Amino acid sequence: MNATMLLAGVAAWFSLGALLSWHARRSLGEGMIEYFLADRKVGGFISAMTYSATTYSAFMMVGLVGLTYSSGVGSLGFEMTYLAATVILMVLFAPRYWAAGRIFQLVTPSELLSKRYGTPVAGATAAILCIIMLIPYASVQLMGIGYLFEIISGGTIPFIWGMIIAAGVSFVFSWWAGLRSVALTDALQAIVMLAASAFLLWYISFSLFPDGLSQALYARQDLLRLKWSFPMFVGLTLPWAFFAVTNPQVVQRLYIPATVSSLRKMIIGFSAFGFIYTVLCVLFGLAAAAKMPGLDKPDNAMAMLLSVVPAPLALVVSLSIMAAAVSTMNSVILTLSSMFGRDIVRAFVPEISEKTELRLCRALIPVITIICFLFAKMQLGLIAVLSAMASGGLLMQLPAILGVFFWKKATAAGAISSMLVGGVTVGYMYIQGLKPLGHWPSLWGILISGVIFVAVSLMTRPPENTALFMSSVDDFIDPRFGS
Repeated sequence: MNATMLLAGVAAWFSLGALLSWHARRSLGEGMIEYFLADRKVGGFISAMTYSATTYSAFMMVGLVGLTYSSGVGSLGFEMTYLAATVILMVLFAPRYWAAGRIFQLVTPSELLSKRYGTPVAGATAAILCIIMLIPYASVQLMGIGYLFEIISGGTIPFIWGMIIAAGVSFVFSWWAGLRSVALTDALQAIVMLAASAFLLWYISFSLFPDGLSQALYARQDLLRLKWSFPMFVGLTLPWAFFAVTNPQVVQRLYIPATVSSLRKMIIGFSAFGFIYTVLCVLFGLAAAAKMPGLDKPDNAMAMLLSVVPAPLALVVSLSIMAAAVSTMNSVILTLSSMFGRDIVRAFVPEISEKTELRLCRALIPVITIICFLFAKMQLGLIAVLSAMASGGLLMQLPAILGVFFWKKATAAGAISSMLVGGVTVGYMYIQGLKPLGHWPSLWGILISGVIFVAVSLMTRPPENTALFMSSVDDFIDPRFGS
């Protein structure tokens, strides 16, 4: 595909997204809840699509395809474990987050910790952990686009310029009208992601494999055997299994559905989207491995696959991958900027006005974008592994989050110490490349974090309003949610 065609497609897609953003801006009100949560009035379909687009990023069409290319069908078990765990966690936690958001007028997931544990330090600790860990996760979105554009343009669009384009589009969509803009563009992008991927699979199944894709895979039995060691499976899967409650950009989405019915539709819609998209991405990885074995860089597998299909189809799929990356990037940027204002600035300057707070949050959006770009330039590793590393750090919030809703004896000291010690442990082990007894840092981190959380909580006193907090959330949940 020539660079002119690719850039023209990006320009057309950006123009359509910008039009949706402009439409969203016309309805934009004032305040943090309006800007970051669309005034909690998002319908079921849009909620499902923005949740799906936020969750399924460049990791899928670049990272998961690359992981499947290099390790075979084992990646399907990894990703399906994540999907099943996410659906279960959403059923359990989504109504509680949704209820707590309305009762206490919450903006960020970390703010829930501050409210439950009776101190802004709890929320600030979680926010700092999220900012540190989500920079690599956001950066891999830019890396995915950089790899993709460089290969399908034959090197005409270098890796750096692919990232610059993606970063610029993401900044505009997120900064201009906040979540109203991002939700609408996410809905468009999610539809394009699914439709383009389905059509691509149909094409390669019948055009690139004359005897059928199934026959080609049958001839490559090595791709259908499990190659993953148990420690590797646990190390990659464990952080993702709890993604739905530890990654703030998706947790914040649980605040936005307008009604219980909208929340239920969001869960159902995401479940269907996730299952279909996962199967498609794994099949792409297997097809690439069967068609073009021996690639030096597995993350280039999707781009190489697109290089042998007609240019118009390659263009649409490339734009869908860019859409996936941008939608996740948008959400991460918005969430981190809201956490900076609500959980960090307000913790130290509680008297700050909401108008000033929002201004500071919006000013941070370009800063986060630039930091992610600089981190992505370093190209530190395989996209799938970098993503798991980031989620491994975020996993250290899990004990504190469970304590919010299910353990009356949980204390602020237990929550804060578990996040600090767990986060430092995981970060140090990843940086040093440590895997005691062969197990990845995320496993050791969550064990240490959990023990500290329980031990310190038992030695300290919970806030006096703990029982009232938990009962008010449980009483607010509409009993019809499960019907």
